[in-house]
Amino acid sequence: MPRLTKKELLIQRIIPSILAVLAVCIIVPTLILFMLGFRLDSDNGRLQQGALLQFDSTPNAANVSIDGKDTGTRTATKHTVLAGHHSFVVSKALYHDWKKDLTLTAGTLTWLDYIRLVPKDLPVESVATYETLYGAKASPDKKTFIIQEKADTPLFHLANLESLKVAFKQALLPVEVYSEAETAGVVHAFGMQQWDNSGRYLLVQHTFGESTEWIIFDTQRPAESVNISRVVGVSLRNIQFASTNGKVLYGLTDDNSLRRIDITARTISHPLITQVSQYSLFGNNVISYIGIDATDATAQVAGVYREGDETPHILRTVPSLDTPLRIQVGRYYSDDYVAVAEGAKVTLFKGSYPTSSQMNATSLKELTSFTLASPATNLSFSPKNSMFLVAQSTSDFTSYEIEHKRLASGSIKPSQSQLSWLDGAYLWDDGGDTLAIREFDGLNGHVLNPVAPGYGVTLSQNGRFIYSIGKTEAGYQLQRITMILE
Repeated sequence: MPRLTKKELLIQRIIPSILAVLAVCIIVPTLILFMLGFRLDSDNGRLQQGALLQFDSTPNAANVSIDGKDTGTRTATKHTVLAGHHSFVVSKALYHDWKKDLTLTAGTLTWLDYIRLVPKDLPVESVATYETLYGAKASPDKKTFIIQEKADTPLFHLANLESLKVAFKQALLPVEVYSEAETAGVVHAFGMQQWDNSGRYLLVQHTFGESTEWIIFDTQRPAESVNISRVVGVSLRNIQFASTNGKVLYGLTDDNSLRRIDITARTISHPLITQVSQYSLFGNNVISYIGIDATDATAQVAGVYREGDETPHILRTVPSLDTPLRIQVGRYYSDDYVAVAEGAKVTLFKGSYPTSSQMNATSLKELTSFTLASPATNLSFSPKNSMFLVAQSTSDFTSYEIEHKRLASGSIKPSQSQLSWLDGAYLWDDGGDTLAIREFDGLNGHVLNPVAPGYGVTLSQNGRFIYSIGKTEAGYQLQRITMILE
């Protein structure tokens, strides 16, 4: 075999190196383009950037179809599609199909990880029965359903929803905690008002004769319950928990002033906001409120107060007491959001809360506004991440998806129902003696089962069951339906 010349050896070494470099130059950009969502459009032969979608469902392992074609993948999964209008179907045996049409923009990421598949067969299982029922509330942590049978008796049944077999225990409010417990002829009534976020403490309103007092009921250690009214020594109303230890609250005094109550320190603050008609808490320290303008008794204001602020921050002034006014706050990633409904007009602001008593032009800017069919009756952000805003107007509602700036609308029947959040994407209502759920945009709605309205509904922590209160021939029952089949 003839020996290669130096020139031939050089060529033999250089060519593979050149090919390797060319391969890297081709493969790396191709991979980068693929990761950025670029795909070849077979219709025009052009390379176009697509839109990425992340799918997940409860239960998972469901089939995903895009534009009528089975992708051959199951949830959780991801897919890239070309920009434009697309139809998506997620399906699983024994469940109703989940369907949605979306118009997607190139270079965007859409999370469809909130999909909740509903079984076609939903038998109602009775968990416990009661001859009478005065109140029932599910805890925010989805661990407990508390049942009160009689208004004049502070005996509560606690249903632990954490396991397959629901465990029960009873908790009695000690007579030492509430006033005139053993006074003859005094009529007592105990009303469950609110759980704290930890799911341990329950706010109870106790009326006796012509008087009212407020009690923090410790459901785990009833003997450690606290009579708030005795601690602060003033008349209060509309009290709300501001902490998870049951020791810090906010409440309105008779002069409509909002004050902070510290049970441990046994103190009540000076008026934080005056002339307040309604308020709500976001987290532990942000308060949104509606009140009367301090400089004009014929005008309303909508504002925000944070714990530690010297004064509240007024975001909207309305020169009429007859105009329905609502406000809610939320936080999505690092931005604060404030929604204000003035009559039928809803305005959404984005940014950060002002740092002084004067409104800073750069602190909160108008993101969008839309008009409802009639004045807003309910205004709320989705729990946990405030990704969705829902504005209800009696029998209709409009939602706004913050991430993609999409508006959608839906309707409720009967119109007296009020929407509540089942989780971070689904809404429920119990109008017409039935439980109905739907997504934030009104799609994928289902009527689930008969219920006794007004007593609350909750998912179990693992999403397997939905618990509610139902009517029976003999009275009432705590009941559940199975959402995740074995």
